[in-house]
Amino acid sequence: MSHSTFSFNTTAEEVATAFADYIRGKNVLVTGCSIGGIGHETARVVAKHANLVIITGHNSDRLKLAQEAIKKEIPSANIRPLILDLSSSLSAVRKAAAEVNLFPEPLHVLIHNAAANVEGFKLTVDNLETQMATNHVGPFLFTKLIAPKLLAARTEEYTPRVVSVSSGGHILASGVNFDTLVRPDPALYAPMDAYAQSKSANILCAIELTKRAGGSIHAYSLAPGRVFTSLMQKGDGTVEMQKLGILGPDGQPLSGKGFKTIPQGAATTVVAAFDPSLNGELYSMWPHFFVSHTNADTPGAYLSDCVVANQLVAPHSSDLNNAERLWVLTEQIINEPFVF
Repeated sequence: MSHSTFSFNTTAEEVATAFADYIRGKNVLVTGCSIGGIGHETARVVAKHANLVIITGHNSDRLKLAQEAIKKEIPSANIRPLILDLSSSLSAVRKAAAEVNLFPEPLHVLIHNAAANVEGFKLTVDNLETQMATNHVGPFLFTKLIAPKLLAARTEEYTPRVVSVSSGGHILASGVNFDTLVRPDPALYAPMDAYAQSKSANILCAIELTKRAGGSIHAYSLAPGRVFTSLMQKGDGTVEMQKLGILGPDGQPLSGKGFKTIPQGAATTVVAAFDPSLNGELYSMWPHFFVSHTNADTPGAYLSDCVVANQLVAPHSSDLNNAERLWVLTEQIINEPFVF
């Protein structure tokens, strides 16, 4: 089944069923798997067919509940929990990566789903703004550290994938502010702007990872759609969604705003992770910026509603120079190169 047959209403279950033969035998790691989120739904449907699904979270109790929920429904599922706290420190990320690297299995798919709450200005112990640290810098470091696990899964017939859950909300910012990325400034901080910048970073990182991997890893980013998850149901997240006219005064979704269910929201993630029609197709369908980059390496695709939708990416988030600059600055932040 081609990804072009899917749509806004497609569920993750439907995608996983369609691609069951491609999921079978794969080892998959999904970050941010608390019950009630699209990461948990992604892990649940993939676990029906995969060899191994590693689920992560920063809270051991919630992670245990997530594991138990999947096992209760799918007793045969091979679920392995991993504590990964992307918001606390880079050392916590390194600890989790070291644990993954001790696993005996290779890793076929890495899905970056975890995201920070939309909230007021906070710094991590590494002096990084929390949303950017959780949504971009931590995942960048984690990917770098476990890249050997991904590369070990590569064969002549299969290329491992890194999938980043971005957002259509990346257009709400004017792109990544490279100055505040390195030196966060509370005077220039706004919660939704910080969120949008981090989601722009997801798209740029997928572009640059695909380019630098040179065919050894394929990276994709995606918009899951508007889903009423915990990110909209807490503090500043609720307030910001109300400002945008998406949630009502009671904090509930307003009708006619294009909300998806959680199963629908997780569908595009599963497409990006397993759709065989994406294999080897490093899309160059970026007309708004490829005019000046006709000889450039083609980036990883951006998906929305279960199909490739590069035309929906804002110019600041599809610019090859921005992608390269972000990569280099992030290497400086983690204080080590990410090379292949």
